[in-house]
Amino acid sequence: MSDTIETTTPAAAPERRRDLAQFIVVAFLVVVATILVVDASGLRNDFAETDPVGPKFFPWFVAGALYLTAALLSIAILRGSIPEEEGGEDIDLTQRADWLTVAQLVAVFVFLIATVDLLGWAISGALFFAGCSLTLGSRTWLRDLVIGTALSVGSFYAFYVALGVPLPAGILDGIL
Repeated sequence: MSDTIETTTPAAAPERRRDLAQFIVVAFLVVVATILVVDASGLRNDFAETDPVGPKFFPWFVAGALYLTAALLSIAILRGSIPEEEGGEDIDLTQRADWLTVAQLVAVFVFLIATVDLLGWAISGALFFAGCSLTLGSRTWLRDLVIGTALSVGSFYAFYVALGVPLPAGILDGIL
């Protein structure tokens, strides 16, 4: 009887695949960041006394974030990180497009454009929100109108107070 010892070599670790096509996204991020840096370099800060941050800060901040994202994505690609395939959305592709809903949304948007100067942002925005909600299936028109009013009046003051951008007040001029 022979004593044979079977030696097994450990299975070689599976070779990681690298999805090099993801470097297209990296290149896109680098190009956009570079465009931001080059474009922001030409900005002048004529209000240095009142604006210590200056107009270059935000584009350079975004460019830095894009460069960092590109670097981290490159590292992930080189390490073999491959995104999972998307399982698809929970939709029925055999259904036809609901063009009536699209037309109604377009009509509500055209209504907003046509009435924002006359009625003002607060009223037109509230009606726009409620109209979109009703078009998309909501059946609580009063709640939609209340939420739309809160959003439109809130955004009216947010633009006016925080950004200094006056939105049309329309018939509520002097009240808002």
